[in-house]
Amino acid sequence: MGYEPKSKYTSQTAAAGVETALRFLEGRWKLVILFHLFGGRVMRFSELERAIPDISQKMLIQQLRALENDGIVRRVVYPEVPPKVEYRLTDWGQALCPALDALLTWAEQKPETPAA
Repeated sequence: MGYEPKSKYTSQTAAAGVETALRFLEGRWKLVILFHLFGGRVMRFSELERAIPDISQKMLIQQLRALENDGIVRRVVYPEVPPKVEYRLTDWGQALCPALDALLTWAEQKPETPAA
């Protein structure tokens, strides 16, 4: 019994599409950042730095830029001194939440494997 993709996909195109989607999330910190921003949460750079203490400033900048370039995160700069920069998910980024929740639920249901 194989996977029955939606009618517009073949097994090959469905697999390729999922691989493309997963590439958006590659990186050690992207999922952590996303989970901090889910629910419409808006965070300043310094708040994200404090919320993720093990990430370097350089890596946080890189991951946020990648998420912004991919259209998942929106960066808003306010013309103040010092500049105020806020990050939030785009609508498309927020739409990831149910998919990641489903993936988390799926992973929690993994059956115990018998010892060899």
